[in-house]
Amino acid sequence: MIKHKKITTKNGLRIVHIPMKDNPATTVLVLSESGSKYESKEQNGISHFLEHVCFKGTAKRPGAFKISEELDSIGAQYNAFTSHEFTGYYAKAPIRQFEKILDVVSDLYLNPSLPAKELEKEKGVILEEINMYEDLPQRVVMDMFMSLLYGDQPAGRNILGTKETVSSFSREDVVNYRSKHYVSEGTLVLVSGNLPSKEVFKKVESAFAGISETKKSGKKRVAQKQTKPAQVHRQRKVDQAHLVLGFRTFQANHKDSATLQIINGVLGGGMSSRLFQKLRDEMGVAYYVRSFEDLYTDHGYMAVRAGVTQNRLKEIVSVICEEFKKLKEEKVSPKELKKVKEYITGSMLLGLETSDSVAEFYAEQEILEGKMRDPKSITREIQSVTAEDVQRVARKIFCNKNLNLSFVNKDKNSPNLGSVLSVE
Repeated sequence: MIKHKKITTKNGLRIVHIPMKDNPATTVLVLSESGSKYESKEQNGISHFLEHVCFKGTAKRPGAFKISEELDSIGAQYNAFTSHEFTGYYAKAPIRQFEKILDVVSDLYLNPSLPAKELEKEKGVILEEINMYEDLPQRVVMDMFMSLLYGDQPAGRNILGTKETVSSFSREDVVNYRSKHYVSEGTLVLVSGNLPSKEVFKKVESAFAGISETKKSGKKRVAQKQTKPAQVHRQRKVDQAHLVLGFRTFQANHKDSATLQIINGVLGGGMSSRLFQKLRDEMGVAYYVRSFEDLYTDHGYMAVRAGVTQNRLKEIVSVICEEFKKLKEEKVSPKELKKVKEYITGSMLLGLETSDSVAEFYAEQEILEGKMRDPKSITREIQSVTAEDVQRVARKIFCNKNLNLSFVNKDKNSPNLGSVLSVE
C-alpha cells in the first residue's frame, strides 16, 4: 500500500512525499489553499483567472511559450485546476526529470510576471470557456443546483466567475489577491514517485525558499438554511431533460463520510446499482445516471445526476425519491452491501495507478479533511460500515428540509413537480 511522509517547514510550508515503487513517473503538485470560496462577489472567478495567467511567464521563463516548450521537450504532462477550496499546478514526467519539473512548477507558482497585456488577452479565453460550459446542459444544471443550495455566497457561485467579473479584473486586482493566498502557510507541495524522501524534502524546501510568509487570508463559513424542498428550472433547446436531485449532508471529515459513500454506491455506483437498473435497464428512460457525494471543509451534499426522457420527468423524479425512501425503510442486504464495498475500494485502487492521481488523492484529503490516510486505512473504514449505519444515515439526510432539485428541459413553463418532490 502507498504510504506518505510529511514535514512542515519553519515558515509553515507543508511538503508531502508519496513513494511509488516500480513507477517510472514522478509528479510535482503545488496547491494554494484558495479557490472560489475565498472570493468576494466582485472577485468571483479571480482564483481561476490567476490559475490561467500564472502560465504566462516568469522572469526566468519570459512568455507562456518558454514554459510549455521546456516541459514539452522532456515529454511532461502539465496543467492546473481551480476548485471551491484550492488551486493546483502540476507537472508529471519521467523520474529523471524530477528536478526540472520542480524548478518549472515552483517558478510559475512563486514568480509569475503577470504581464498586463497577456492578462487582457486571457480574459477572452476565459469568456469563451464560460460560453463553452453554457452550451453543456449537464454543466448548467449542476451550476443551478449549487446556486439553489447556497445562493448568493461563494459556495453558490460559479468557479469560473461571470462575464462581468472576469472582464473587470485588473492586474492590480490579481496581484493583490495572489499576495493574500499564495503564501507559505497556505501552500501544500506534494511529490509522488520512486525517490528518496530526504532528497525530496531538501529540494522542495530549497525551491520554495523565497515563498511569502505573509499570514494567510481565510474564508467565511458557508451559511445554510432550508425548511422545505426547493427546485429550480431553466428552459433550453435540449432533446433530453437533465436533472440533479440531492440533499445537504455534512463536511468532508465527518464520521459518517464512509457510510455516505456506501449510500451513493448503492444508488448509483456502477451498472448494477439500483438507479441504473431502474432508470436505464427497467424503464429505458436514461442513458446516464449516477449518484455521488461532494464534501468540503464546512459543508457537503450528495446528489443523483441523470439525463432522462423529457415527457416522463415527473414520473422519474418520483421513482428516484422512492429509492431514497427505500434506503430509509429497508436495510441493505449483506450481498448488496458487500458488492458495493468491493466496488468502492476497487475503484479507488484502480484510480491510484498513476503518480498524478496519487498526488491528488493525498492533496484533497489534506486540504478538505485536515488529515491524510492511505488506501488501506480508507478500505478499513469502508469495510466497517454496517447495514444499520446505512439506514441510520439515510434517515438523517433523506428528509424534505434537505431536498433540492434542479433541471433543464425544453418546456418554457416549469412542470409541477411539487406533488412528487418528497421523501417523507
